[in-house]
Amino acid sequence: MPLETFPYDSAEHLKTPEHIAAYLDAVLEDNDPALLAHALGVVARARGMAQIAQDAGRSREQLYRTLSDKGNPQLDTLMSVLKVLGLRLSVQPIEA
Repeated sequence: MPLETFPYDSAEHLKTPEHIAAYLDAVLEDNDPALLAHALGVVARARGMAQIAQDAGRSREQLYRTLSDKGNPQLDTLMSVLKVLGLRLSVQPIEA
């Protein structure tokens, strides 16, 4: 009997600002820019990519490309998307 699998989409589970912040915080621990771009894309899809793009002053297509695992968002794009999402980056010292 074959194992039955189901599609999983992280965007379906990002319902609150707290969930989104926890998700992005976990992603940032990996120090992987491609993973961060992808995760921001997941969050933008969860909140509505078209609206996020419009509010950030970008085209939907541009945002899809930029916030993919192959994307490399510039800092101004990153900051504008985070602002639209009601989030901001913060810096903490690395604990030894």
